[in-house]
Amino acid sequence: MSATTKIAVHSLSDLKNTTDDALPNYLHYLKFKQIHKQTDIRLALGYTAVIIAGALFYYDWKFGWEASKPYTAPAVVAYFLLNTAFTYWLWFVEAGTVYEGEGKTGWVRIATSAKKHFPIYEVDVTFTPAPVNKGHPQKIHIRAPFTRWFTADGYFIAKPFQQWLASEVPVIGAADPENVVEDIGRGSETERVLNVTGNNAIDVLEQLKASGAKVAPGSGRRRKA
Repeated sequence: MSATTKIAVHSLSDLKNTTDDALPNYLHYLKFKQIHKQTDIRLALGYTAVIIAGALFYYDWKFGWEASKPYTAPAVVAYFLLNTAFTYWLWFVEAGTVYEGEGKTGWVRIATSAKKHFPIYEVDVTFTPAPVNKGHPQKIHIRAPFTRWFTADGYFIAKPFQQWLASEVPVIGAADPENVVEDIGRGSETERVLNVTGNNAIDVLEQLKASGAKVAPGSGRRRKA
C-alpha cells in the first residue's frame, strides 16, 4: 500500500474513496477475514427486485397485457417493498459501512463519512475484542484530516494512515502493535478545521492543501465507549 496513484486533493469523494479502499487492504494484510453478510443481503434485495421487474416485463411482452394483468399489481407491490427494504438497509443498517471483518484480536465494523466542504475523515468503529463470543461490542468515533495521509500533491501515503488506525482502534492496534503511536491523538489541527465557520468553510480545502506536510501529528480524536 504505497503512494502510487495521484488524485485531485480538492475532491472530497476522491479523498474518501481512496482512503476507504485502503482500509480492507490494510486489514487483510493484518490477517482479518472480511465478512460480506451485509453486502450479500443488500445485493439479494436489489437483485430480487430487478428479477421481479424483468420477469413481469418479459411475461407481458410474451403473452400480452391481458395475460399479465393479474400479476401486475402483486409484482408492483413486491417491487416497492423490496426497494423500500433496500433503501432502509443501505441507509440505516449499513449506514456507510465500508468494512466488517474478524481477526485473531477481535471483530470490527467500520463506517466512514465526510461532511461537505470539511476534509475530515469521520469514522464510526464498532468492535469486540477477542474472544468475540465472550465480549461486548464497543463503539468509538474517531476523525482526522485527510492531509495526515495524503501529500499536498495528491498521493496517498499508507504508513501514517496505518499508524492512525492502529493507535485509535484497539483490535487493530493489538494486531499491529508496531504501528501504535501513543500520543497520536494529541494535537489541534482537526479542532482548527472543525471550528471553521460556515462563512469560510468552503476555503478549508485550499487551506489544508497549502498546509501540506505542516499538518500537526494529532487528529483531535474523540473516543467514547
